[in-house]
Amino acid sequence: MQVTREDLNPCTVKLTVVCDPAEVKEGFDKALKQIAKKVKLPGFRPGHAPKSMVESLISKEELYDNAAEIIVRNSFKRAIDEQALQPDATVRPNVELTKLDQESNEAEYTAKVALPAKVELGDYQGLPVEKPSTEVTEEEIDYQIEELRRRRSTREAIMDRGVQEGDMVGVNVKPEGAEGEGKTFMSVAGQTFPQLDEAIMGMKVEEMKSLDLTFPSNFVEKDWADKTMKVQVTINSLSAVKMPELDEAFAQSLRTENVEDLRTRLREGIAQAKEQMVREIVHERLLEALQARSTVHVSDNMWEGLAARRLQETAEEQRKENKTLEQYAAENGMTLDQLSEAWKEKAKMHVERALLIRDIFTKEQMQLTEEELNRELYAMASEFQVEAEQMFRMLQENQALDELHFRAISRKVGDYLLENAEVKEVAVA
Repeated sequence: MQVTREDLNPCTVKLTVVCDPAEVKEGFDKALKQIAKKVKLPGFRPGHAPKSMVESLISKEELYDNAAEIIVRNSFKRAIDEQALQPDATVRPNVELTKLDQESNEAEYTAKVALPAKVELGDYQGLPVEKPSTEVTEEEIDYQIEELRRRRSTREAIMDRGVQEGDMVGVNVKPEGAEGEGKTFMSVAGQTFPQLDEAIMGMKVEEMKSLDLTFPSNFVEKDWADKTMKVQVTINSLSAVKMPELDEAFAQSLRTENVEDLRTRLREGIAQAKEQMVREIVHERLLEALQARSTVHVSDNMWEGLAARRLQETAEEQRKENKTLEQYAAENGMTLDQLSEAWKEKAKMHVERALLIRDIFTKEQMQLTEEELNRELYAMASEFQVEAEQMFRMLQENQALDELHFRAISRKVGDYLLENAEVKEVAVA
């Protein structure tokens, strides 16, 4: 067996292994025997049929898969010992088979071996951080009230006036000489395209107008896009939004006593949301500052798998929308390679920060309480929009309870860093 070593970084070693022919032959023989035990032939006990008969009944792919597993498993440990490596037992090696041939008894593979991470924790007391203000303004309350009014708005048909900006319009467009009744579109006046918006303003229901229109390239009716046609425009329907008055009845419909009580509750809700958002921002900034003060080396194996999974998840999400990963990357101003590199960089950062968080948790001898775990469980359940019990079952079924624990650890360490930070509060522009 020949082993070539390449140190990729302080925590990742790449081994290129060329196996001995005898070892390759032994691997194929063992694989054949293992598979033969499952093969049933009339007149033979399982595992006792002639080799030539068994070989004709199994697929080459199955034989090669089993042989590869045996060959790599047996040779990898010897390669590790030969190079006097002490791998991180919690991180699987990344093995890539580059050659396997039964006839010539050849087998070669590369293995990325993860060594234990090296963490030099920087001074985490008095980290400087800017904290956005959580003051709630009257403008923010007014905005939320307008949103509540919009949600309870109704549409009323309009028959006594012409189209105004913001109205919902059912507009029929029929090209000159075309058969049938033309095409009817539901649009918001002022949000179609300039020529059509100008044409329909002031028109009443059932009013008609003939004019030349140049349709934009992104027009919903693809056959008309980029074309100039003489058309007949008719307003089929017209409606406007009616919002409820901001009075005591409206406030009581939202289970508050009056308008002032509504504003008070909105202020409290906005303040809580701001506090949560600011805490997350500050935690992120504190970890960024801590990372700048620390030195962390991790194996490529620890973050490459995470990046690959996230890229695969993104691809699956895009497939549901009938889009490719390349299209998704382009929509975000990147090539596919750039998107992949971005996820790798992000995954590596998350892994390095996770190690810093765990080091502080251990160094400060912190412990998680049941209350803290339950609070995190309810937070996760809220994110996934499920009940807490269902969230717990989901974590159990996916063997992901460690995720719950780490999130609670991360929150506790983040709060600790904030308590001991040099905080400068700044106004939000």
